Amino acid sequence: MTSRRSTSAVMAILHVHATPKSNRDEIAGWRGGELSVRVTAPPEDGKANAAVCKVIAKALGVPKSAVSVTRGEASRHKTVEVEGVEQDAVEHELGAAEKR
Repeated sequence: MTSRRSTSAVMAILHVHATPKSNRDEIAGWRGGELSVRVTAPPEDGKANAAVCKVIAKALGVPKSAVSVTRGEASRHKTVEVEGVEQDAVEHELGAAEKR
């Protein structure tokens, strides 16, 4: 996925630690303030980034198009924006209490 700026007023920002070529697609909880996301896709041609967005979108019940990697496309440490959802709602849904 490529970076894009949103015109939506409601947006959440997540810091993600991605693990490509994992055994399954899953959110593995919080790891040092970052959401740990494991995906089966390899880290080539944006496949892992697309898989990370898909896993997060499914967990939050939003369309895949509402989730985008805005920083760290070639890194395990990514910044992901989720449009149409407030930050508090995202943190509640993904168990942010665990990260504290």
